[in-house]
Amino acid sequence: MRIFHVILMTLALLAGVSGAQAQGAFGGAAPHIAARLVAESATPAPGKSTSIAFAMVPEAGWHGYWENPGDAGLGMTVSWTLPKGVTVGRLRYPVPETLLISGLMNHVYEGPYGVLATLTVAPDVAAGTRLPVRVKAQWLACTDKVCVPESGEMALDLVAGDGRVVVADRARFDAWRSHLARPLGSEATYAIAGGKLRLSVPFPADAQVSNVHLFPLAEGLARYAAPQSVTRDGDRLLVETDAGEGGKGGAVQAVLATGDHVGFLLTARPGAVAASGGTMQAILIALGGALLGGLLLNIMPCVFPILGLKAMKLAKAGGDEPTVRREALAYAAGVIATCLALGAALLALRAVGAAVGWAFQLQDPRIILSLLLLVSAIAFNLAGLFELRAVGGGEGLAGKGGMAGAFWTGALVAFVATPCTGPFMGAAMGAAMVLPLAAALAVFAGLGLGLALPFLLLAYIPALRTRLPRPGPWMGRFQKILAIPMFLTALGLAWLLGQQRGVVGMTIGLAAMLAFVLLLWWLGSRQRAGRGGGWIVALAGLAVLGGAVALLPSRAPAAAAQEGAALPFDEAKLASLRASDKPVFLYFTADWCLTCKANEAAAIDRAETRAAFDKGGVTVMVGDWTNADPAITRFLEGQGRSGVPLYLWYAPGREAQTLPQLLTPATLTALVR
Repeated sequence: MRIFHVILMTLALLAGVSGAQAQGAFGGAAPHIAARLVAESATPAPGKSTSIAFAMVPEAGWHGYWENPGDAGLGMTVSWTLPKGVTVGRLRYPVPETLLISGLMNHVYEGPYGVLATLTVAPDVAAGTRLPVRVKAQWLACTDKVCVPESGEMALDLVAGDGRVVVADRARFDAWRSHLARPLGSEATYAIAGGKLRLSVPFPADAQVSNVHLFPLAEGLARYAAPQSVTRDGDRLLVETDAGEGGKGGAVQAVLATGDHVGFLLTARPGAVAASGGTMQAILIALGGALLGGLLLNIMPCVFPILGLKAMKLAKAGGDEPTVRREALAYAAGVIATCLALGAALLALRAVGAAVGWAFQLQDPRIILSLLLLVSAIAFNLAGLFELRAVGGGEGLAGKGGMAGAFWTGALVAFVATPCTGPFMGAAMGAAMVLPLAAALAVFAGLGLGLALPFLLLAYIPALRTRLPRPGPWMGRFQKILAIPMFLTALGLAWLLGQQRGVVGMTIGLAAMLAFVLLLWWLGSRQRAGRGGGWIVALAGLAVLGGAVALLPSRAPAAAAQEGAALPFDEAKLASLRASDKPVFLYFTADWCLTCKANEAAAIDRAETRAAFDKGGVTVMVGDWTNADPAITRFLEGQGRSGVPLYLWYAPGREAQTLPQLLTPATLTALVR
């Protein structure tokens, strides 16, 4: 909309709109916002300053815009023609009002208002010197349905003199000045985490406020249309809202309205914002996101087979409620304990200065190799090669064996399912990185609870279990079908190992898997004969894993880093491209991120997307977080994220636009258009 407004204004100005008074956008029509340039003193004193103002009077139903117009609109722009010895400072706007139209927040004035500036006369200007001041101004007049660009050429004919001010003019300018934002004596503090902005403003507890609203002076600090929560905590005001996109960080300025056209100009710097009732709201939002994110992880191919197998065991249990519920609680305990352990390890590593993010465990090829062997064991167990009670085979549902198996099944599910940051998880994990320790651990526990929730619901709501198919021969066939996604997961892990350590690393991983499977085949043959051997296989498997880890290359060959036309992420290169006004599509991915790979296949690596980007001269830059990369971790943190995927669009001359976590070709091609 703002581009549309600029085009309209340009057309109006090219049509030669001018006049001593402001005219309508297209010639002789009366303006919808009448404007006059007036001075507080007609005889400003040399060496002194006086105030001048644009007196703006909108028609009924029309409005003008603040210097930061919000989601749509344009503020006033001026071009001065000044006599020698005269200077004019920047425009100073009164505290605006909010106007929400079709989901867009506008910062406006719906009644008469004055935009002030300071005019200064040099000391060497002789008294009696004529001071002709000329200005060409442009502004936008809008209703809730239509916008019209307007402009006017205005004049002030002043004379250097004694600076006398008429009483009526003093009163008029004092009224305008009362609506300007007053500088706040103390600096405010803000923090951005999980897509949320929290601002702490020093403000006396006994000072009266009403209709508090934060108006950022620059784009990127806050999302204008988002609701703003304001609470008082002693001698400070706490404002919480959605963070904006493309913020540069550092010191920012904003106007905090505390009444009808009354407010304060504040400077805020990044820092810790102490907990409050508002912080509790942010914690609850992060906890909800983690819960939903964990719930969605159940549809991942490495989780659903195990969940399906556990559901079959519930069907076998029938009406044995105590056993079913103990099993469910043990499974949930394993999931939650593992999520807490991973979260605690992540926070501990960050506390000692390590630049790591969520799913850091999959940036270590030794972990990938371990998972490859473990997932392969589960897949062959489901296929019937051997019996592994801890994952869900056999008849050991009741008793200690069943509960232990459920616990370790939950631990395994959490370990292999949490790497990708899917919908709802991104903001929750980002918030956990900056919340107090107890709150952060609660978010990680919420992720585990969401992951365990389907099994808990089946266990504690008998009506759901009655909808499960009755036990029968079909269960053996279904178990073998569930082995397919686990085999695909093992294949993906082998490919990931190749991405991290090249073809040699992949070969070592597959060889270790083959040796381990042979051990499992031996174990299965002994189990069918009624004999044991599990401990022998476990020890031999550890030996295979240790040998494979020792043989892994230290890094992948350099040739494996070729990525086609996409440039590898480089913050200096990104800054250079932006300085050259080149459009850039920057995305962060990892080979272990299912959402990332789905977006690349469905939207990024598509012919129509490449054609649109080539036509628009778009530079594609990719940040590969498969292996630990402190530079990428720091950049993600600067965007309020702690994991991938993240998709950013840099239009020429504009700040970053954060794209949705689920992409389509239309989403990307529309950026170029």
